[in-house]
Amino acid sequence: MSSVSSASDMEEDCILLPLTEIEVVEEEEESTSSDSAEEIPSSVSKQRRVSLASIRRQRKLGTLASLRPASQPISIPAREQRQTPVVSIPVKNWRIAIQKAREFVKNSPNAWQKFGLEKHATEKATRHRYNALRKSWSEDTVLVKMEDEPFDHGAMRECFRLKKLSNFSRSLDWNRASNYVAKRYIEKVERDVYFEDVKLQMDAKLWGEEFNRHDPPKKVDIMQVVMLEFKDRPGSPLYHLEHFIEGKYIKYNSNSGFVEDESLRCTPQAFSHFTFERSSHNLIVVDIQGVGDLWTDPQIHTKEGTDYGDGNLGTKGMALYFHSHACNRICKALNLTPFDLSNTEIASLERAQFIQTSSKTILRGSEEIVIDPRLKNTGDITLFLRQRSESPRNSPRVSESEDVAMSTSVSPPYSPIDFLDDDPFAASLRRLRSDSENSSVTREAEHEEFARRQVSRPSCVTLEVNFRRMSLIQGQLTGGSVLGEKNPRVCKEGSILGRVHLEMAKYHENGRFAPQEGLNMLHQEEVDWDSAIFHLEKAAVCGVLEAIVALARMFLQLPHDVLEGAHVENTEENTNRGVDYMRMAAVAGDRSAMIYLANGYHTGIGLGTEREIDWVEATRWYSQAVSQSGEDEEGCYDATMEDPAYVLMAKEAELYRQGGHGLERDPERAAELYNEAAEQAMAAMKGRLASKYFMIAEECWGEMEE
Repeated sequence: MSSVSSASDMEEDCILLPLTEIEVVEEEEESTSSDSAEEIPSSVSKQRRVSLASIRRQRKLGTLASLRPASQPISIPAREQRQTPVVSIPVKNWRIAIQKAREFVKNSPNAWQKFGLEKHATEKATRHRYNALRKSWSEDTVLVKMEDEPFDHGAMRECFRLKKLSNFSRSLDWNRASNYVAKRYIEKVERDVYFEDVKLQMDAKLWGEEFNRHDPPKKVDIMQVVMLEFKDRPGSPLYHLEHFIEGKYIKYNSNSGFVEDESLRCTPQAFSHFTFERSSHNLIVVDIQGVGDLWTDPQIHTKEGTDYGDGNLGTKGMALYFHSHACNRICKALNLTPFDLSNTEIASLERAQFIQTSSKTILRGSEEIVIDPRLKNTGDITLFLRQRSESPRNSPRVSESEDVAMSTSVSPPYSPIDFLDDDPFAASLRRLRSDSENSSVTREAEHEEFARRQVSRPSCVTLEVNFRRMSLIQGQLTGGSVLGEKNPRVCKEGSILGRVHLEMAKYHENGRFAPQEGLNMLHQEEVDWDSAIFHLEKAAVCGVLEAIVALARMFLQLPHDVLEGAHVENTEENTNRGVDYMRMAAVAGDRSAMIYLANGYHTGIGLGTEREIDWVEATRWYSQAVSQSGEDEEGCYDATMEDPAYVLMAKEAELYRQGGHGLERDPERAAELYNEAAEQAMAAMKGRLASKYFMIAEECWGEMEE
């Protein structure tokens, strides 16, 4: 690689390299001679001789004066008297590392030198950065050099090579400036789209950090992206800016659920699954792509389907992901629950499960820091860094100094800039770090608060139903009465998980999951109706009203809009199931279901074998149907046009007038209902019907006097 990823953003003037010579000092409890007259015994090993000689040279130069007073000489006791352990000197190790880093920067070739970016004009650009924890933006000014023509392009954006000079650079040496990629949309888009894209990726980066806090086998990171605004150019064009990374670019999954067998790995798929559960099903991060475990350009699907651009497919995108997701061992290690799939769907994922089972998670310590290929077989300073900075709650990452104010990671206890006393460049970095340390506690507290706000919810329907029942007991949801031991209480909206299952059922109906050869000429027999009904039932159990109504009408052999081509056998068992679903829909507030139950309990038709005529229940559902509004969300359609309220009140009044089937006769109540029905009929311009109801109401008043 020739540059540093945003996951491990470091100051361009300070590149960490493999540490090959870490010298140690062995401290002894007793001293026998002074430093100036000390003789090295012949019995001392060659390694100890080299170490002691190096220490003496450093002490003569005064570099270790702050570590060991001159009055404490080093003595070498006999081998049999050695008892104290070997103690490393962090300061000396850092000095060696810094020296090697500077030599590497000075001698290493510029990967983009052949493109001549240094010859381009220097431009000032306003950099916009987004803090995902604070939900705030900040801006500053940077110096850049950018190509005039793009070097690559995708379906929507084109890419330009760019060099950015660090704001903390001591000189205008563009050969030492880091390589970046600037991206802009090919077609003209609204300026808000650029800001929304930055917000998306930084929010996804925050979820990557939350994933790392749960200590997965392999840490991940999403590249930091900022936005550049060239105010000196006509129109003040905007560009997205990311670090340039070299390596094999792989797309692990897409925002439409597509997964390549060749790129199927455990970590990316488990990460998407993790975000779905950890966010309480409110979102899922997909479209994972990048080099290794450093990812870029993700997509977020939210439950509402708004924000994060046109790529946000909402619950439809979640359904597409889970149709292609087979839980792997990392999912199990993170205690993620499998998403419910039909037997046919599980069988189709056997290949994916086999590939993930045979894959291996290899922890590579050099993925997050640029390593010179010439030194790849030597020791690695990242091990030294991790010993001091890695913890179960923080990913091993070193932040770029100029971006530290926006970073959420915790600085390691030791830093190279701590030991550069005479370096003005280090002095500026030290001041910046001092400011950042003052706010490090605040940043950690913000991250802790973010983690506390997240409530994990399982992907399994059975556990989701139990979760909803507990929420109902605590009064967190609203709905009707409990409908038996096997049926959860439902609310009108239903759970997000249920809506995902509903979308999967619709995808099956539309042929989205049909075999590829059947997509051009889709026939009814090619649709997996068993899987479609399976997901529709899961959605109904989760309280999705649309799914409940569709199943009720399907089992009762009535026309239905969802899975219109699906049919079930007309049996007594299916009829009873249909009435159960119809009752669930009525409890959830569906007016048509209320009317069906009212008519059924009134006449005894369509109740199945487990229910019979009950006029008490009939009057109850007639009354609720009358009080139920039939308008849609925009108020454009009134469902009461098919069954007007005055007709239902007249039917209820008839039951009170006659009495029977458990209902006590009540002429007074009947007269009141007929009178109210007449008034509503008059308001609906039904004069003849209104006169009829007024006449019947008078008869009921007369029956009451008798």
